[in-house]
Amino acid sequence: MLSAERFSGLKGAFLPMKELAGLTWLRVGGPADWLFSPQDISDLQTFLKQCPADVQLTCLGAGSNSLIRDGGIAGVVIHLSAHLTRIKHDGTVIHAEAGCADSEVARYAAKAGVGGLEFLVSIPGTIGGGVIMNAGCYGTEFKDVLIDVEGLTRSGEPVLLAPEDLQLSYRRSQVPEDLIITGARLKGQPANQTEIRATMKQMLSNRASSQPVGVRTGGSTFANPDGRKAWQQIDAAGCRGMQRGGAKVSEKHCNFFINKGNAKFEDMKKLIEFVSESVLKKTGIKLEKEIK
Repeated sequence: MLSAERFSGLKGAFLPMKELAGLTWLRVGGPADWLFSPQDISDLQTFLKQCPADVQLTCLGAGSNSLIRDGGIAGVVIHLSAHLTRIKHDGTVIHAEAGCADSEVARYAAKAGVGGLEFLVSIPGTIGGGVIMNAGCYGTEFKDVLIDVEGLTRSGEPVLLAPEDLQLSYRRSQVPEDLIITGARLKGQPANQTEIRATMKQMLSNRASSQPVGVRTGGSTFANPDGRKAWQQIDAAGCRGMQRGGAKVSEKHCNFFINKGNAKFEDMKKLIEFVSESVLKKTGIKLEKEIK
């Protein structure tokens, strides 16, 4: 059985039976056996070099796209967005650690006069998660701006991967399962700060007018199938406003599922499954989940 005494030299908090619901946007789920919040990348290396190979590791960023089971998560959850949030730039190249909020990277780039990364302001996640799922919006995806990705192996060895190593496609990547992403370099271009901010303001306005904000949701539940819109398939299947327990399909944007305040994992799971089955029956389309 894992114990804190096994590790030495850790700078970040290493806590047993830590509740995870509060670290996710949906506010659903049980505790982690252990939660580790590394202070920096070297702290994460120290942990990995001492962690037994048979201990399950799960990385958590902003928790915007995560649905955690009521029973929690076994092993160790590594909370990257607690401290791995440093951003810097060299000309028009932005270097961001994996726990950085996408929106903060967009704002940093704007302040530095770097354009081309405005789309990040509308993605409710982190750089690490964005790479793994090739997140995108408004016609731009991570694969369009990614230079390279830094990571650590299960044993704590540093790795540098090029975009072609990741095989990025729509909401998919082939990031090695045992790799923990620690940062990425993104390419932009010189641009006027005022124009960058105006673009981001418009993107946020568009998002607020078309998506539910200020509620407990996990973003898009399903990926868009083959050029179609997932929300249109859900709407066509008559699932707008559908509810199971404390979980509900948003009436504003029916690819967003909402925790009305008391939803459990099973409520969300049953609603997701019901909607998926309804769409398949109505349209013949099998929706693929974006939410993890």
